[in-house]
Amino acid sequence: MTDIQFTTPFTKLLRLKLDEQQPGFFSVAAVNEDGLILPTTDWSHYLFYRYEPNFYGLNGTIENNEIRLTVSELMDLFSPAYQHPFIQQTGADEQSKLLLSTINALQLVWNNSALWDYAVIQEDEGTVNIAFDLPAQFAEDEFVQKAYGKFEVKLDECASILTTAVIQKLAFAGLTVGDIPALLPFFKDGGWPLNKERSVGNVKVALRLSEPEDTSSEWLLETVLSSVKTPKLWTPAVRKRRLPIERALPDKWLPFADDITNLQKQMLELMDLSHSNVTSDTFLHVTLEESDIRKLLRDDFAKLSALGFEVILPAWLKELKQTKMRVRVSASNQSQRSVAGLDDILSFKWQLSINGEEISPEEFRKIVDENREFIQIGNEWFRMDANWMNEIRELMDQAEKENWTVRELLFRELPEELSAPVEEEEDDERDDPLFAFEMQRSLKDYVDQLQHKKGLPHISTPKSLQAELRPYQQEGFEWLAFMREQHFGAVLADDMGLGKTVQLISYLLHTYDSLGEHHPTLIICPTSVLGNWQKELSRFAPNLKVHTHYSSSRLKDEAFTNLIEREQPKVVLSTYGTISQDIEFLQYIDWATVALDEAQNIKNMQTLQSRAIRKLQGKHHIALTGTPIENRLSELWAIFDFIHKGYLGSFGKFQEQFIVPIERDESERHKQILRSKIRPFLLRRTKNDPDLMLNLPDKQEKKEFCALTNEQAALYEGYIEDTMAQLETMTAFEKKGRVLQMLSKLKQLCNHPALYLKQPFDDAKTMLNRSVKLKRIVELAAEIVENGEQCIIFTQYIGMGHLLQHCFSELYDIDVPFLTGSMPKQQRDRLVDAFQAGEFPIFLLSLKAGGTGLNLTAANHVLHADRWWNPAVENQATDRAYRIGQTQFVQVHKFITIGTIEEKIDKMIEIKSALSEELIQSSNWLTELQEDELMDLLMLDTAGVR
Repeated sequence: MTDIQFTTPFTKLLRLKLDEQQPGFFSVAAVNEDGLILPTTDWSHYLFYRYEPNFYGLNGTIENNEIRLTVSELMDLFSPAYQHPFIQQTGADEQSKLLLSTINALQLVWNNSALWDYAVIQEDEGTVNIAFDLPAQFAEDEFVQKAYGKFEVKLDECASILTTAVIQKLAFAGLTVGDIPALLPFFKDGGWPLNKERSVGNVKVALRLSEPEDTSSEWLLETVLSSVKTPKLWTPAVRKRRLPIERALPDKWLPFADDITNLQKQMLELMDLSHSNVTSDTFLHVTLEESDIRKLLRDDFAKLSALGFEVILPAWLKELKQTKMRVRVSASNQSQRSVAGLDDILSFKWQLSINGEEISPEEFRKIVDENREFIQIGNEWFRMDANWMNEIRELMDQAEKENWTVRELLFRELPEELSAPVEEEEDDERDDPLFAFEMQRSLKDYVDQLQHKKGLPHISTPKSLQAELRPYQQEGFEWLAFMREQHFGAVLADDMGLGKTVQLISYLLHTYDSLGEHHPTLIICPTSVLGNWQKELSRFAPNLKVHTHYSSSRLKDEAFTNLIEREQPKVVLSTYGTISQDIEFLQYIDWATVALDEAQNIKNMQTLQSRAIRKLQGKHHIALTGTPIENRLSELWAIFDFIHKGYLGSFGKFQEQFIVPIERDESERHKQILRSKIRPFLLRRTKNDPDLMLNLPDKQEKKEFCALTNEQAALYEGYIEDTMAQLETMTAFEKKGRVLQMLSKLKQLCNHPALYLKQPFDDAKTMLNRSVKLKRIVELAAEIVENGEQCIIFTQYIGMGHLLQHCFSELYDIDVPFLTGSMPKQQRDRLVDAFQAGEFPIFLLSLKAGGTGLNLTAANHVLHADRWWNPAVENQATDRAYRIGQTQFVQVHKFITIGTIEEKIDKMIEIKSALSEELIQSSNWLTELQEDELMDLLMLDTAGVR
């Protein structure tokens, strides 16, 4: 206990380190003065001193001496109601101090009904959203200023934390954001915070429901009181039933009359008894029909219990198990063909039973029409699940009236029961499931084919495609074409490096060459890969006319529309940022296809960019992503809302149905349901798939083309103009040395203007915005790490290595070692061993120091940040990973800046290498070029940059 410092004779200081693991969820650790993490057993009891909701910390999630908590729990734990009187908490670092200060400041409103005066609630087509708009005076409050200390009050951050905490608090109580509009008057009238028990002094106020008498069908609902010391329930005598509450009460409870009246008023506001002429001035005593009771039992009583009110039900009703009918459905296609088709109409045969007794579909419909919640079979009472029975009846009626097809069985919003055939069930009720769904064998085989993307119609590779598709790429191309034919959006989520680009280009050629499509296709990508798309389209589909909609000089509004009509480009290539700026006219264009590359860019569904993208209208929507989106649920919703709008419902509904049970409760059942829903729309292959590995080469090289920023282009042209004037006055020998100097300067400029200008580094985001190449390298390496892989990055320049270290550290908190020629051998060997052991995912190497003699087979990606004009030197560097002992498929990424000396020399190397690799053994060949060749080599190709 000596590690927890005493600040006064009675107060201890607890240093807490708080890290956000995902939005709204934190890990909390305690550290001593030296920054060492303390065991949770030393301090957790201080944190949970009075926190009964978590059983004083016993139910906390503890991992690696950290406690995992929601922001809602943090708000409670640091409130005066729960804090230990002799423990003072402080942040162990600046980030933790700021978070603790924010939480302390928010205590001003957290446990106060006044909180809801700042709530901003928006309702849109059944979806409810909530936010909090804290006034500027909040930042000036003396308590808030004291809580924040030296930190500046950030109202937006306070409001964001408050919103998340409220949503979590409601979820823990079994409530959703959708319940807020109805609960708002209750919350404002003292119903917040969510107390566990509603009592007044020593008096408990509750509702009691009594079943009908033998000669009646009416139920009785009344308010009852009891003393905390005795379970005996009190109601007013019959003669006092209509008197005001203060006159009906016994003398001993008169001091609590106003509070009792207020509590009953709150309960009445939470129930729908408007048709019963109930008033809050007298004690509740009302008779109700079974239809009213059904609603109370299903909705209102659950809400009351969640908010801490006691509801007393008949003992037999509480013990009554909810009963469902047994349903067995068999489906077959009505056509006489042996092989089913997507448009075949399904035929359903329904078999229903209750308590082992079979009933006809007509009898079942009659039971549902009578709308009974409680039915008696023999001497036993059963409580029927009326909602479930109505769902089955609607399902039967829909199937009968709408002539469902195989397609609808696969893709529409059907109950879970129709998505899981009984053959796959493995629970205790397998022999007698509540709902059994069976398919005719030929139909089941066909559905399985579609779910697994096998056996789809063969489509010949477009003749104009300048590439040979590998078998799995041919399958991907055919799948995209099939999804278009069936009017379903598609997510092509192959691993990075498996050729999503060439599959999409093949699909586009098919739509124009074979399907006769005449509208343009819109491809949207990050700025950092815009150049890559230009090159790939030119390489694989030179016949496709491409228009790049980008830069400040781009056409807009009517001028853009006129260009489309006049020049009729087949592909319009643009970026996410450009689309969000131009959406007001782009959303009205009829697109043949709208395709998103790196589709995870729209994952934040509330951003202007994401909302803009989802306004676009295309005959077919396709998303490309190398990220395993099934593990990122908010991203998944945004992408599916783009490819197939409404399929996963509103985001609020999706959060309630899937995000909360999967991310909070890790529900395998909900994960399986979600996988079943998205599987038909999602095609994902990984490099670890043994079927794919058979069809892939051991090594794949890819050129990553990047554009210059405006700043780089201006510096490039200025430097060329200045140097060219000097070259005219030089001797041949001087000129040769100056050309080599120019090469180095221009390559550094292509990497980053700060290296060329010898400027100190700004923050990482600013540095990324000044160089597309730097941004693309950092993003690609981060994606590699996220996929659980390792990479090595080669650069010729120490400055570039340090810049990359700076960006990885600041943006992704990744410590990247940099092996240079000055590093001692012992340290060098230790780093190589650590990388091979998987201790760090990214290894930076200078080309000369790391080009030979190292075994780095733990990496399956090699990134060449800048090019060495001797292919043999580059290949030797690549061979650090691609060598004996390498068991993985190796991908080599060579970064080339469009329109610059990098691209031009790369083309010359290809030509010369094709003639003879022996001709290029150093960079000296560049100085032997003719003067006109040299001039062309050095000049900036503005068309390529644009």
